[in-house]
Amino acid sequence: MSSYNKNKNLEHTPYKNIQKNTKISKTQKSDFFKKYTNQNYTSKKQVLNNELFDFYSQWEGVRYKLGGSNKNGIDCSAFIQKAFKEKFDLEMPRTTVSQAKIGKEINKNELEVGDLVFFKTGRTNHVGIYIDNGKFMHASTKIGVTISDLQNEYFKKNYWKAQRIID
Repeated sequence: MSSYNKNKNLEHTPYKNIQKNTKISKTQKSDFFKKYTNQNYTSKKQVLNNELFDFYSQWEGVRYKLGGSNKNGIDCSAFIQKAFKEKFDLEMPRTTVSQAKIGKEINKNELEVGDLVFFKTGRTNHVGIYIDNGKFMHASTKIGVTISDLQNEYFKKNYWKAQRIID
């Protein structure tokens, strides 16, 4: 994300939430930034972090279940889909393969809060949401909804690509 101009409040900052001509449909104009206006120049990065950590705190520890999409069990793509719908009012595709096709592909060294990170993990793929400092949140097949480090050997070895959805 580009640096935030502190002379403007977030309500008047141009916000383009979808890159390119994607298949994501926005059900209504998202105004989640409005609730952060008139505070001490909260940056877009801070807003994204706050929203994502709020979502994570509601789902932390929920077990992984292939095809699952609720608190009884959730898979990685449903976790992404729910996070973007609940926090940013964005309709995301349901599968990891479909999610990997939207937005703008970016280099690993360009990762910013809210970017999707993808992994090739054998015959399936995996997705998470980058949250900063080399960490990402995801629904892990082994331990459920958690935060992991991209420098973990498993994730380093299986890293595939990243997509920017929120500009």
